[in-house]
Amino acid sequence: MAAAPVSLGTQIREELSCSICLELFTRPKVLPCQHTFCQDCLQDHAGREGTIQCPNCRQKTRLPPQGVAGLPNNHIIANMCETLQQQTSLSEETLEQPQSENTCSSHPSEGIKLYCKHCQIPICEQCLEETHDDHLTTTIKKAAQQRCSTVQELLSEGRNILESYFDFLKSLREEEETLIDNKKQTHTDILQAYKQKVKELREGRDHLLSEADKNHTKNLDRIQIEKDRFLADINELSAACDQAEQELQQGWVELLSQPTVLTEVVGKYRRRGAPTPVQTQSTFFQPVDTPGPKLGHVMVQSSAPNPTTALPESSNVAARDTDHHNGNRRQREQRVTFSIRGSSATGGISYLPGVTVSDEGEIFIADKWNQRIQVFTLQGTFVRQFQTVVSGEEKIEPHDVAMDGEGNLWVVGKSRYDREFAVQYNKQGKVLRKIDLEASPFGCLRGVAVDIRRNHILITQNAGVTDIQPGKIQVFEPDGTLVRTVGACTTWLGWFASLLWHRIIRMKYPMYITVDGEGNILVSDSMDNCVYVYRDDGQFLFQFGSTGSGEGQLNCPYGICTDRAGNIIVADTGNRRVEKFDKTGKFLRHITTDMKYPQAVAMSTKGQLVITNDNDNSVSIFKNF
Repeated sequence: MAAAPVSLGTQIREELSCSICLELFTRPKVLPCQHTFCQDCLQDHAGREGTIQCPNCRQKTRLPPQGVAGLPNNHIIANMCETLQQQTSLSEETLEQPQSENTCSSHPSEGIKLYCKHCQIPICEQCLEETHDDHLTTTIKKAAQQRCSTVQELLSEGRNILESYFDFLKSLREEEETLIDNKKQTHTDILQAYKQKVKELREGRDHLLSEADKNHTKNLDRIQIEKDRFLADINELSAACDQAEQELQQGWVELLSQPTVLTEVVGKYRRRGAPTPVQTQSTFFQPVDTPGPKLGHVMVQSSAPNPTTALPESSNVAARDTDHHNGNRRQREQRVTFSIRGSSATGGISYLPGVTVSDEGEIFIADKWNQRIQVFTLQGTFVRQFQTVVSGEEKIEPHDVAMDGEGNLWVVGKSRYDREFAVQYNKQGKVLRKIDLEASPFGCLRGVAVDIRRNHILITQNAGVTDIQPGKIQVFEPDGTLVRTVGACTTWLGWFASLLWHRIIRMKYPMYITVDGEGNILVSDSMDNCVYVYRDDGQFLFQFGSTGSGEGQLNCPYGICTDRAGNIIVADTGNRRVEKFDKTGKFLRHITTDMKYPQAVAMSTKGQLVITNDNDNSVSIFKNF
């Protein structure tokens, strides 16, 4: 039992010691994780970014504006340390004081030899004679032995109580550490479950979009077949009518003397009757709830099954001449088309959302699913390819590609870690620099363009399907410095200016972007079915296009570029055509109307127009348009 007080005191002192300096706490400060340290120790341990990491549990905490001094004080620990220091000081003073002689306080010349049990005080012989003669007394030694026995029992009981309190505090500390570990594990489990669910949703989204596209393509093919069949009938009937009109103009004698085929042709189509509408497979989306806490998913259903047939890997380059009518003008279109099917073979393209052309006439195509850039000549010859690597093993799926004034490429895309970048490559695929981008909603496509005169990189950021935040264009320096944001009304002046156009100017789904020769910014909005035009400083100029299929109307516009005269070329994807407008947005004519899914467009320095067709993984080069 003799060593117990020393052991207990040592343990209490350890509990009141800082785990950094191993001394009693000085101005103890408590962190949000409930661990306590000296203020000076925390000050030395704090980082420069205004954060601090707990030395015990490694939990990071952002410091208040006052720094470590602004953290809350641990008053209980401070009071306990002060009490322990006072007791230590008193013990040292008691040891240093000389032991006083056992003399009577009433009779200093007399020594204390007796103890009065009645008055419970030590007395001398003279006190006994004067005051305590009739009281029960005993020797001072015997009285001390009895008192020591009682005090020892109380002391043992008190130390046992302190030991139980100490064990309770120890159990609380262990429970605290267990709670911290459980919190970390819970956070880890939640993040893993969230990432897995996001992955499943993304895969489900891609599958649903693919099925919807296949069904849409099949319907369009069925309509095209019907159109081709009836166009032949129309030509036959039209030719018969034209011949009959010419016979009428020649006079009655010629009409009576020459047989006409009009009667035969009209009778033929009279027997057939009027054509019936083409039956297409309707696609609808139905939310499906799953039991338990899982998220719901979306199911695509069609009125008939839609089997897919694997396409063999093949390539071809075809050139053709086509006559185009534009009012009274007739011009001859020269087109080179090359198509390479297959997902991973050299030259094979799986999804081509972006294209640009170098001054040397090389076509750079964004091969999204294969995470690479492919290079062809303007004659359709494959040259080379390179992977769109960001750093190390991390690759991006390229969304769009643009050429800067130094002949380097800027590619925007998204990695499998849901991080989005704009990466600068040289023409051989070497990474030169990159810009980290804020994530776009639902992994939507984004476009990129380069303002060569100012060496600015312009990147679209769409609002997604919620339309809560407007779409915008972010303008960067090549080192990643954000110059300005275009398209979102973030100031009262911009909001008031938009009212002059009788509505708030809000891009919903800006996708493809280009910069014309005057530095104006043109961006296609595939949800608003129009093109927005801004000045180089971000001021809104005008917009053109409207929803529909008539001349000058748009349906899901994608790629956009300008020619040397400033005319604007737009891939009118939903209407399966490419349209040409002048620099004011006035419709000029249709460049082509026989592409099933024109996606991206680019103009070469010599005036050739390059168009990617996502439906059959083909690229067409128009020499005259």
